[in-house]
Amino acid sequence: MELVLEKAKSLKGDISVPGDKSISHRSLILGSIAQGETRIYNFLDSLDCLRTLECMRALGVEIKKISNNFLKIKGKGLYGLEEPKDILEVGNSGTTIRLLAGLLSGQKFYSVLNGDDSIRKRPMKRVVQPLRLMGANIWGREDGELTPLSIKGNRLTPLHYTLPIASAQVKSALLLAGLYTNGETVIKEPLPTRDHTERMLKIMQADIKICPPKIKIRGGRELKGTDIFIPGDISSAAYFIIAASMLKGSQVIIKQVGFNPTRIGIIEILNKMGAKINILNHQIKSNEARADLKIEYSELKGLEISKENVPFLIDELPLIAVLATQAQGETVVSGAKELRVKETDRIKAIVSELEKMGTDIKEKEDGFIVRGPSKLHGAVCDSYNDHRIAMSLAVAALLAEGKTIIKNSECIDISFPGFKKTLQKLINF
Repeated sequence: MELVLEKAKSLKGDISVPGDKSISHRSLILGSIAQGETRIYNFLDSLDCLRTLECMRALGVEIKKISNNFLKIKGKGLYGLEEPKDILEVGNSGTTIRLLAGLLSGQKFYSVLNGDDSIRKRPMKRVVQPLRLMGANIWGREDGELTPLSIKGNRLTPLHYTLPIASAQVKSALLLAGLYTNGETVIKEPLPTRDHTERMLKIMQADIKICPPKIKIRGGRELKGTDIFIPGDISSAAYFIIAASMLKGSQVIIKQVGFNPTRIGIIEILNKMGAKINILNHQIKSNEARADLKIEYSELKGLEISKENVPFLIDELPLIAVLATQAQGETVVSGAKELRVKETDRIKAIVSELEKMGTDIKEKEDGFIVRGPSKLHGAVCDSYNDHRIAMSLAVAALLAEGKTIIKNSECIDISFPGFKKTLQKLINF
């Protein structure tokens, strides 16, 4: 499917964005192994999250979709999951496969995790290796570096582990495995990463202590089902925040966006670049911060983004490249080599496609350099079947003279069904 867009005059209006993708995944997994009922409100009904839902159903969990965005889970408790009758297919979802690797390592049965072509190329040893240190039996191609992953559940032992790289997915997998030990597992982070798993474990009454840079979890305590109210996904909101910041005359309000401190790196970077963002109606619900955001056009300036900033805005970095095309001066992103092992090599992809549109951009091994401002022109662009590349190019298209065609844009449904409709609601030509 092709997404065809033309230059916009401005963006105006009020919108909401779908529920947070990371929290949606975690609510399904933790709700499934809690005791009692968990009700999930504003669930993200996207392809990735639906893969997690189907995997949990295959493990014997009763999950009812009352509507696309409201689910009820009848929790099975820590030890109530059942051996799946078939391979657990995760599709394109790295979160699903890595978190389930941790969960399944502590079960009393055998299971196999597999995914699409993209997943079969992504590194798994980062999660397999520490799980093996806990006693997990995991096999995979290249000694567990690549999927499929074959897991024979085992009695796990506590682990004291320092993450070699900052990864919320690996941290979460180890926390899930830690629920199935007889002692305390301690995880130390080199840099802070998104903490949705810890926050949700806390409201489900896990024996967890958070004392940065360490997280400690003691196994054996049953989780309690609860109501989970999911805020709008700030990574989805970012496309409209940045588009409104770049298009003259724009004014957009985005309702009830997640404002977790580990996820607002994009807001902090935008503020440093001179963006006009007002934070309204700030509140805490289900142990997660949320707020309304009001964004207006502003003149932007380039800046340097270093390794320390990267974990807080890893999903938004291709979009930062688009933003930098309209900023005065040079924007340099470093320490982001992790982008090369996402759904695609996001550094190579965004550099290649923005060059087609007239951007002065240079690829680095661990990031990119953009010199702005640039006058963009329409082009035929490739999404690389990566939802974040496709949506970033859609924002660039709003600035480009002429028509932009984004190929294979159906991948957007992985994280943001309804993206095009939401965008069209705001566009003034």
